[in-house]
Amino acid sequence: MTAGMVEMSPLQLTLPAEPASVPTARRAVSDYAERTGVDVEAVAVAVSEAVTNAVLHGFSDGGDGHIVIDARLQDGTLTVLVSDDGRGMHPNPDSPGLGFGLPMLAALSDEMGIQPSPAGGTRVTMRFAAAA
Repeated sequence: MTAGMVEMSPLQLTLPAEPASVPTARRAVSDYAERTGVDVEAVAVAVSEAVTNAVLHGFSDGGDGHIVIDARLQDGTLTVLVSDDGRGMHPNPDSPGLGFGLPMLAALSDEMGIQPSPAGGTRVTMRFAAAA
Protein backbone atom coordinates (compact mmCIF):
# COMPACT_ATOMS: atom_id res chain seq x y z
CA MET A 1 0.00 0.00 0.00
CA THR A 2 1.26 3.47 -0.87
CA ALA A 3 2.47 5.62 2.03
CA GLY A 4 -0.30 7.72 3.50
CA MET A 5 -3.13 5.53 2.18
CA VAL A 6 -5.51 3.94 4.61
CA GLU A 7 -6.69 0.39 4.09
CA MET A 8 -10.36 0.46 3.18
CA SER A 9 -13.11 -2.10 3.02
CA PRO A 10 -14.67 -2.48 -0.44
CA LEU A 11 -17.81 -0.53 -1.29
CA GLN A 12 -20.60 -2.78 -2.53
CA LEU A 13 -24.02 -1.54 -3.63
CA THR A 14 -26.98 -3.16 -5.30
CA LEU A 15 -29.39 -0.64 -6.81
CA PRO A 16 -32.57 -0.92 -8.85
CA ALA A 17 -32.01 -0.41 -12.59
CA GLU A 18 -33.76 2.96 -12.73
CA PRO A 19 -32.68 6.55 -13.41
CA ALA A 20 -32.86 7.50 -9.72
CA SER A 21 -29.97 5.10 -9.05
CA VAL A 22 -27.51 7.19 -11.10
CA PRO A 23 -27.01 10.00 -8.53
CA THR A 24 -27.03 7.47 -5.68
CA ALA A 25 -24.21 5.50 -7.30
CA ARG A 26 -22.29 8.65 -8.19
CA ARG A 27 -22.42 9.99 -4.62
CA ALA A 28 -21.49 6.69 -2.99
CA VAL A 29 -18.51 5.99 -5.24
CA SER A 30 -17.37 9.63 -5.13
CA ASP A 31 -17.40 9.56 -1.32
CA TYR A 32 -15.38 6.35 -1.41
CA ALA A 33 -12.96 7.76 -4.01
CA GLU A 34 -12.28 10.88 -1.93
CA ARG A 35 -10.38 8.72 0.53
CA THR A 36 -8.22 7.02 -2.13
CA GLY A 37 -6.19 9.80 -3.77
CA VAL A 38 -7.68 9.32 -7.25
CA ASP A 39 -9.29 11.97 -9.46
CA VAL A 40 -12.72 12.08 -7.79
CA GLU A 41 -14.39 14.04 -10.61
CA ALA A 42 -13.21 11.52 -13.22
CA VAL A 43 -14.56 8.67 -11.08
CA ALA A 44 -17.87 10.47 -10.53
CA VAL A 45 -18.44 11.14 -14.23
CA ALA A 46 -17.35 7.64 -15.26
CA VAL A 47 -19.62 5.93 -12.71
CA SER A 48 -22.54 8.15 -13.72
CA GLU A 49 -22.03 7.23 -17.37
CA ALA A 50 -21.63 3.51 -16.68
CA VAL A 51 -24.78 3.35 -14.53
CA THR A 52 -26.73 5.47 -17.03
CA ASN A 53 -25.67 3.09 -19.82
CA ALA A 54 -26.81 0.11 -17.77
CA VAL A 55 -30.22 1.68 -17.12
CA LEU A 56 -30.77 2.90 -20.69
CA HIS A 57 -29.33 0.01 -22.65
CA GLY A 58 -29.44 -3.00 -20.36
CA PHE A 59 -33.10 -2.47 -19.57
CA SER A 60 -34.33 -0.71 -22.71
CA ASP A 61 -37.23 -3.15 -22.84
CA GLY A 62 -38.51 -1.73 -19.54
CA GLY A 63 -37.78 -4.86 -17.53
CA ASP A 64 -36.84 -4.80 -13.87
CA GLY A 65 -33.34 -5.53 -12.78
CA HIS A 66 -30.38 -4.51 -10.69
CA ILE A 67 -27.09 -2.73 -11.00
CA VAL A 68 -24.28 -3.88 -8.76
CA ILE A 69 -21.35 -1.63 -7.96
CA ASP A 70 -18.15 -2.84 -6.38
CA ALA A 71 -15.34 -0.37 -5.63
CA ARG A 72 -12.10 -1.29 -3.95
CA LEU A 73 -8.62 0.11 -3.46
CA GLN A 74 -5.71 -2.24 -4.04
CA ASP A 75 -2.05 -1.35 -4.51
CA GLY A 76 -2.80 2.33 -5.12
CA THR A 77 -5.46 1.67 -7.75
CA LEU A 78 -9.20 2.15 -7.35
CA THR A 79 -11.10 -0.51 -9.28
CA VAL A 80 -14.80 0.09 -9.91
CA LEU A 81 -17.03 -2.63 -11.35
CA VAL A 82 -20.49 -1.71 -12.60
CA SER A 83 -22.52 -4.75 -13.60
CA ASP A 84 -26.13 -5.35 -14.44
CA ASP A 85 -28.45 -8.28 -15.00
CA GLY A 86 -30.05 -6.76 -18.09
CA ARG A 87 -30.17 -7.93 -21.69
CA GLY A 88 -26.45 -7.55 -22.33
CA MET A 89 -24.63 -5.36 -24.79
CA HIS A 90 -26.02 -5.29 -28.33
CA PRO A 91 -25.81 -2.78 -31.18
CA ASN A 92 -28.80 -0.45 -31.05
CA PRO A 93 -29.25 1.85 -34.07
CA ASP A 94 -32.27 3.42 -32.32
CA SER A 95 -30.24 4.40 -29.24
CA PRO A 96 -31.09 7.85 -27.85
CA GLY A 97 -27.38 8.51 -27.25
CA LEU A 98 -24.66 9.64 -29.64
CA GLY A 99 -22.27 6.82 -28.79
CA PHE A 100 -19.78 8.90 -26.78
CA GLY A 101 -20.27 7.07 -23.47
CA LEU A 102 -17.79 4.22 -23.83
CA PRO A 103 -15.00 6.36 -25.31
CA MET A 104 -15.54 8.82 -22.45
CA LEU A 105 -15.21 6.01 -19.89
CA ALA A 106 -11.96 4.94 -21.52
CA ALA A 107 -10.64 8.51 -21.49
CA LEU A 108 -11.57 9.15 -17.84
CA SER A 109 -10.09 5.93 -16.46
CA ASP A 110 -6.56 4.59 -16.60
CA GLU A 111 -7.91 1.26 -17.80
CA MET A 112 -11.40 0.17 -18.88
CA GLY A 113 -12.89 -3.13 -19.99
CA ILE A 114 -16.31 -4.46 -20.92
CA GLN A 115 -17.45 -8.05 -20.78
CA PRO A 116 -20.56 -10.12 -20.21
CA SER A 117 -21.65 -10.11 -16.59
CA PRO A 118 -22.02 -13.41 -14.74
CA ALA A 119 -25.57 -12.18 -13.98
CA GLY A 120 -26.39 -12.19 -17.71
CA GLY A 121 -25.96 -8.50 -18.49
CA THR A 122 -22.85 -6.41 -18.92
CA ARG A 123 -19.91 -5.68 -16.62
CA VAL A 124 -17.77 -2.56 -16.96
CA THR A 125 -14.44 -2.51 -15.12
CA MET A 126 -12.67 0.81 -14.63
CA ARG A 127 -9.35 1.41 -12.92
CA PHE A 128 -8.12 4.75 -11.58
CA ALA A 129 -4.56 5.15 -10.32
CA ALA A 130 -4.00 7.21 -7.19
CA ALA A 131 -1.72 10.23 -7.47
CA ALA A 132 1.85 9.47 -6.47
